[in-house]
Amino acid sequence: MQISKLVLSLLGSTAWFVAAQPSSSRPFLQPLNSTTGWIIGNGLWNITIGNVYGKKLFYKNQDLIGNAVGHYSGYDGEVNFQWTSASIYAETPKYLDVVFSATEIDLHWVIYPDLAGAYQYVVNKALPTLAVLRTLFRLVNTTSTHGRTNIKDDLLPPFADILVATKVQDETWQRADGTFITKYDWSTFIRELDFHGIYGQDFGSWYIRPGRDYFNGNHLKQELTVHRESATGDAVELNVIHGSHFQVNSSATFPVGKIWGPWLWYLNSGSKEDASRRATQEFANWPYSWLNDSRYQSRGSVSGKLILSDGRAAAGASVFLGDNNSNVSTLDQGTTYYYAGTADSKGVFSINNVRTATYGLYAWSDGGQIADVSTTYAQNDIVVENGKATALGTLSWELLSRQLIFQIGDLDHNAIGFRTGGGAYQHGLVADSPANLTYIVGQSNVSDWYYGQSALGSWTILFDLTKANITANKTAALSLSLAGYSRAVDIDVSVNSQLITSITSDSLASDPGLYRSSTAAGEWRFLEFNISAGVLKEGSNSVVFKATRTTLWRGFMWDSILLEWSS
Repeated sequence: MQISKLVLSLLGSTAWFVAAQPSSSRPFLQPLNSTTGWIIGNGLWNITIGNVYGKKLFYKNQDLIGNAVGHYSGYDGEVNFQWTSASIYAETPKYLDVVFSATEIDLHWVIYPDLAGAYQYVVNKALPTLAVLRTLFRLVNTTSTHGRTNIKDDLLPPFADILVATKVQDETWQRADGTFITKYDWSTFIRELDFHGIYGQDFGSWYIRPGRDYFNGNHLKQELTVHRESATGDAVELNVIHGSHFQVNSSATFPVGKIWGPWLWYLNSGSKEDASRRATQEFANWPYSWLNDSRYQSRGSVSGKLILSDGRAAAGASVFLGDNNSNVSTLDQGTTYYYAGTADSKGVFSINNVRTATYGLYAWSDGGQIADVSTTYAQNDIVVENGKATALGTLSWELLSRQLIFQIGDLDHNAIGFRTGGGAYQHGLVADSPANLTYIVGQSNVSDWYYGQSALGSWTILFDLTKANITANKTAALSLSLAGYSRAVDIDVSVNSQLITSITSDSLASDPGLYRSSTAAGEWRFLEFNISAGVLKEGSNSVVFKATRTTLWRGFMWDSILLEWSS
């Protein structure tokens, strides 16, 4: 039976039609006899979906939602989509594609007869400019007790603990023993995420999201995954497909027809091993051949070789295909489709299964053999055609002609390597950084420098220069590479007691990285300041970062500090 776009509308329709009386396993869409919604599923599971919420999720004869809120989709907080109709978009011998329509989007559920769960994808119709777009499940906490990401697997915080704790900021509570509960501790770098979900002794609900080209942001894009809902105790499984929780700004306006997904929502007995095997299978099968959309299937590849102007290969460089001719940071780009890759030891990179379009190509140091490279590479007008390989050949990455005086920390856009940097997500960690710190070049280790500076006080770098280094007309450049900055903390930067600059909340945009549990990155910024001839001297010299204003859990997250002779 072949049915295409048969609309079953809640508005004005009294003659309901069932596509087919489902057998024990056949996928189905069944309208209810009143204006309360629809039931979809197969012989393994089914869910009742109203005009906003999905309820009564039955799997193995048990309702996984119960009194929890259930399944819903929305944007920017709690602006949730209202479904005005449901229809069979496509029916094939293999699957049923059911589409739920709202004014702003279509949400598709692709149901196979023998699959516990469904593929889902979203198509833009009339979304406003937004920062957050998501789908999610909120399940009963008695069956979903634990959460799992690629970096965290643990018991979800008990609801009882939240009820007796003190709220200290958004979705963050402090227990009587001083420890914190926050949903941000369950965040991760989403382009590294294999699968995530919530599970218990007998049930598991998982999101498996291969492809990732529909996500906004670059390699350092972080997002929420799972958590305990603070108002109700529901176990929450988030699918943030456009987000802003760790960025300066990710508001975007999308072209009509943009597709987010498909991803797989998968049910099982709670086995992480089974979910892992399924994730491996899904990643191998991407891009999905079953999605009958010519724009989705139209893809090519991009390859090239990045060589630094000093002859070195750009070994391990981060490579990103993003917006063409853009002045938006690669982390904040999010209108269309994006691809993240890494160059090998010879600077060679290859990105496959790229949607046909015209892109900008960006690259930057990810530490390692090119940890001293402060410049970034950019090339526009990279054209990708269907079925064709776009071979860019050897690309020359220009460096600055400078002589290094000292460098603290690798240039890799994150705080890994510094003390307390790069560990598990943890609220308030920057409060453990000292108010005053002295770092002696040639004696101190990188790990003596803390990942974040927040408290009132001075962090001092001491270094020596010989007479041979000093000439009358020699100028220098001080470069501050920030892995993130959360306002409102101000610092004065001085060299040998001469004020070079004041960095304040008025002069530097804020990201939430530090106060939302990240220990590695918020949004990268690179600041450079000229040091006039004569400021540096023979013998002992100093660079001082003096915090003159502070706010709890805010401040500077460090990536690298460089002082170089520029002439």
